[in-house]
Amino acid sequence: MSAIEQLTAELAKLPGIGRKTATRLTFHLLKQPRGTVESLARAIQTLAERIAPCSTCGNYSETDPCSICEDSRRDRAILCVVEEASDLEAIERSGEFRGLYHVLGGHLSPLDGVGPDDLRIDDLFRRVENGSGVREVILATNPSMEGEVTATYIRGVLAPVGLQVTRIALGLPVGGDLEYADRQTIAQALAARREMQ
Repeated sequence: MSAIEQLTAELAKLPGIGRKTATRLTFHLLKQPRGTVESLARAIQTLAERIAPCSTCGNYSETDPCSICEDSRRDRAILCVVEEASDLEAIERSGEFRGLYHVLGGHLSPLDGVGPDDLRIDDLFRRVENGSGVREVILATNPSMEGEVTATYIRGVLAPVGLQVTRIALGLPVGGDLEYADRQTIAQALAARREMQ
């Protein structure tokens, strides 16, 4: 396999990048100065070497625990559960949430073979049980069928702990992703969260 074919194949593995776009990106990179391409390669290598999930919340970070978990100014009584680290970033951009996070690493999807053991649900349970100080868990999974199933499942898992479990309001479109929502929509969804039944 040639270097062009190899890079095209690797780029095509990225989400939202098909074979045609991957080919276009490869040839775009070939037209760039060598220093530009080497800088991109170094940035990707650095990402692989220095970024890892936080052992506490699951957010990607250069430090462990991450800066959010370490921030003493954050409200440790409120924990916001999201599917992916990109959802955490979207909520942070809203500037409306000052609690802590828990990243699940996806959502329940039996058709895709993703069950509770494939997500960080057990870690969530351990974080909130036995006097952790957490009073409220906000379930901020995406407003999709899988996100709703995941939220309902987690509500059941957390029921024995006896804390308040809320769900973000559906100011977000059904089938949408948090990472694409604007700041105001996320802020309103957080403010209008409701207790799960």
